Amino acid sequence: MAKKLESTFVNMVVVLSVVAMIAGFALGEVYTVTKAPIEQAALKKKLEAISKVTPTFDNDPNSEMFKMAAFEPKAGLDSIEVYPAKKDGKVVGYAVKSYTMNGFSGLIELMVGFNVDGSIVNYSVLFYAETPGLGTKIPDWFSNTNKPNQCIIGKNPSTSNMTVSKDGGDIDAITAATISSRAFLDAVNRAYKTLEQGGKYE
Repeated sequence: MAKKLESTFVNMVVVLSVVAMIAGFALGEVYTVTKAPIEQAALKKKLEAISKVTPTFDNDPNSEMFKMAAFEPKAGLDSIEVYPAKKDGKVVGYAVKSYTMNGFSGLIELMVGFNVDGSIVNYSVLFYAETPGLGTKIPDWFSNTNKPNQCIIGKNPSTSNMTVSKDGGDIDAITAATISSRAFLDAVNRAYKTLEQGGKYE
């Protein structure tokens, strides 16, 4: 009986080891197959965001990307990507990949576009995981030009208080989503301040 039990145990270990090897191989193959499409989709999303948030350009901002020290870095994210938009060789604006860790669900990533005078051209949300129905209004709420008290488009953080009105600022928060709104504006301000401390405004 003892030999039979020992044999059964060995067989189980062998079978589990084989299953684990097959599963590991399968996962490796899936990663290899999906890696390139995932990277292409991420690049496409980034390029679309750059085009959305900058003035008209004729260069390749992605190939001219440079990094700057982040203003008030959080969670080890001490650098920020900047994409210069140029027209006839002259810089006409910047797309800044910014972030905040203060969202209701943590990380929010934005691409924020500025003219060379520091005014905001537009923004695009790259990543967020806010509360459905509330924080998920971020992509549209702050770009509604029909509601200037909540819209950041065209505003310049040097002359506008880019915090929520509940905190004494100039921007109306998303209804019932003040935390998400504060976080969004934190990311916008980080983008602006990063360019400012790097002397990029004219």
